[in-house]
Amino acid sequence: MDCLSRSDFLRLLGAGVAAASLGVAHGAPRGENKRVRIKPIKGSWISIWWDDRRHFYWNDACLNYTAKQWELGVREGAEIGMEYLVLLAIGKDSKAFYDTPLLPKLKMACPNPIEALLAAADKCHVKFFLSSDWFGPWDYQCLRDPARVRARLQMMGEIAQQYGHHRSFYGWYWPNEAALTPYFAEDFVSYVNACSHEARQLMPKAKTLIAPYGTRQAICDDRFVRQLEQLDADIVAYQDEVGCLRMDAAQSAAAFETLRRAHDRVPQRALWADVEVFAWEGPPNNPGSPLIPAPFARVKRQLAAVSPFVDTILVYQYQGLLNKPGSPAFAGHPDSTRLYTDYVNWLKENCRSILRSPKSTGSVPFL
Repeated sequence: MDCLSRSDFLRLLGAGVAAASLGVAHGAPRGENKRVRIKPIKGSWISIWWDDRRHFYWNDACLNYTAKQWELGVREGAEIGMEYLVLLAIGKDSKAFYDTPLLPKLKMACPNPIEALLAAADKCHVKFFLSSDWFGPWDYQCLRDPARVRARLQMMGEIAQQYGHHRSFYGWYWPNEAALTPYFAEDFVSYVNACSHEARQLMPKAKTLIAPYGTRQAICDDRFVRQLEQLDADIVAYQDEVGCLRMDAAQSAAAFETLRRAHDRVPQRALWADVEVFAWEGPPNNPGSPLIPAPFARVKRQLAAVSPFVDTILVYQYQGLLNKPGSPAFAGHPDSTRLYTDYVNWLKENCRSILRSPKSTGSVPFL
């Protein structure tokens, strides 16, 4: 893997990096000679459809995907070391992506894209986290409104019944994102805990994942540690907020170092990163602005920033922003092939062992 000296790490992230973010690995002593190992991307979010222009460059393509194309999308991610995929939503804008009496079904070329994704993941030994929600428009009321809560739990039961036989159904993702302010709102803690309680009834061995934002406000004090203890989630993948322009890579490193100290006090909560590999075609952080691929030079700085502190790096997102050149399952911005190629070339130089050939993708041991 790409190993950087302390001075190289500082130069890569830019001026102003705090001593806390000098790339000291989890559990390792600080020191001038400590080298930073940049971790590769191990997983990504994936979507079937989204109802605003942020997914403009791949929405229509994905609606027209066949089951074979969904399978190929999973396989191509697995080829470059993706072990985890996180389904963003099981429905959106009051339309479901699977058969349910609660909502009309979204019109799609593939009649059952969730089945196609999980069947492909079974073959490719990819672990899927399935979403539980997006029953209707998002607002804070959805966390506690009794009708919405009942619908959410019913949808979880339906998802477990229809797809729980897949060995790739590894866990659940609670998509109503919590925010650090710098603490979690109690409504979010209650929401996460209620979902996790239901998940254990349905699929006792399944893991649970959340992806909070507000990471720039990360804090490590007794109150936040108590919240982590109370929060019933196996994995917390904090958004690095670089794509949203709320932090740069240096600030991300400092924030994740703070989170590492907090999670070391609550080791049952795994610390992952949700690295934003997008830029904006229009005004930043605007639902009307399409997401486009960020330059790999920036993405590499982001990976370097979080690598010393997190267990696993996920990105938002492979689909649409990284595309294998010539793929029959192409969906996204034209520049996505460049980001894909630049990243794969980096893997070949630094992490060749995680690359899989198309012929071997389905033959590696299931973890």
